[in-house]
Amino acid sequence: MIGFEFFCPARIVFGRGTLPRIGGLAADLGRRALVVTNAGQPGDGGLVDRLVSLLDDAGVQVTCCLQRGEPTVSDIERTVQSGRSAECDLVIGLGGGSAIDAAKASAGLLTNPGSPLDYMEVVGRGEPLTQPAAPWIAVPTTAGTGAEATRNAVIGYPEKKFKASLRSEHLLAKVAVIDPELAVSAPSEVAAASGLDALCQLVESYTSNRAQPMTDALALQGVSLAAPALPQVCSDGSDLDAREAMALAALLSGITLANAGLGAVHGFAAPLGANFPIPHGIICAALLPHVVAANITALRAESPQHPSLDRYAELGRRLTGTAALSRDAALAAGPRFLVDLVRQLKIPSLSRCGLQPGDVSGMVALARKASSMRYNPVVLSDETLAQVLSTAAEF
Repeated sequence: MIGFEFFCPARIVFGRGTLPRIGGLAADLGRRALVVTNAGQPGDGGLVDRLVSLLDDAGVQVTCCLQRGEPTVSDIERTVQSGRSAECDLVIGLGGGSAIDAAKASAGLLTNPGSPLDYMEVVGRGEPLTQPAAPWIAVPTTAGTGAEATRNAVIGYPEKKFKASLRSEHLLAKVAVIDPELAVSAPSEVAAASGLDALCQLVESYTSNRAQPMTDALALQGVSLAAPALPQVCSDGSDLDAREAMALAALLSGITLANAGLGAVHGFAAPLGANFPIPHGIICAALLPHVVAANITALRAESPQHPSLDRYAELGRRLTGTAALSRDAALAAGPRFLVDLVRQLKIPSLSRCGLQPGDVSGMVALARKASSMRYNPVVLSDETLAQVLSTAAEF
């Protein structure tokens, strides 16, 4: 048996109708909450007002910061300053992955001195967080990034045209409150992109060269949940059974990526997301089928009996729901299923999002620097990476 470590939030509260518990959960952790959200604005009568009311009933004061778009270094510095000015002792992230990552990073910087750049990988100094983060609660409203369960916050640094992580076990949430009902109002295009991000994370963590027994079990369960539920969520957002399955799949994807790492899809996601106005989920969705196919081809060239091929075969069986598929049939079925799913969910090509042929070589060079690339199950050549990106762009 291999040795491994395993990280996850201290407490997970999962199920329909769990949001009303937030008041008591927050009151156990602090009295002045910094709420970081992209789920609406205070005063609009929506989810943010509902959260504020629940916190107020529990005696928790609120300072609210809106997160617009994916978080940048300056966003985190602004939010931390607001939290310090209000003497906040608790952080709550409400919304999609961008808001939750911003909340996570802000919780870490409330108790550790300096700038996010002091602690960020690749573009920063990469120093460790030495003090525990302020206690924080994750309340996701989309089923996608799994940020509620991870120990890293992805932050953009426009000056370097790159996104990188602030990473530490200190950043794990004290509580993750996952209420599938909160995602019912999410538009189908959001459900598609975020859901394919979750599926991508499950696939990449299962095939990562850091995969381990606990993440294997969770990743396969997540794939089995997401494959049938994602098309249903996108066609009927009111289907709570499908919403619940996707919420659990996204949670599992966060846990597995936090412990096993990802791969070449997310290696590309960092520079693409920093250089083009493409949502993270769209990048992952567009690239996933082509990275999987390229990995299978490269693994076969390295050794027809490579153990990672057995993993891709099992993914093919789980994705299609056909346990009896032979190894070769399953290896063919997985990429085909993913291509069909991306087409069914109307994910745009990367060229429609602004990527041009002249951008390919630069993005390949930047992707090489991303931490996720080193966990890909096989080393892909620059030529192969360029072909993958060009195919996803439909050049």
